Amino acid sequence: MVKGQVTMNLEDYHTLLDAKIKTLELQEKSDILLKELQVFLSFIVTRTDISPYIVEFNKQSKSSVIEIDTNGTVKIQKK
Repeated sequence: MVKGQVTMNLEDYHTLLDAKIKTLELQEKSDILLKELQVFLSFIVTRTDISPYIVEFNKQSKSSVIEIDTNGTVKIQKK
């Protein structure tokens, strides 16, 4: 990390703080959505065989991988 000082006006500083708060809120909502999607996919996996679709998705996705364990629990991981 580079140490130094930055001068900015108070309005820009508060805008930066607000952006941080909004980013943290968005991250929290995204984490909740991810968990809900994993639960939904786990439910679907126990009802029908979607493995071929998951394999195809994993081949095409650039940012995530869907994994199914032996219990039918689905996890979505970042690449």
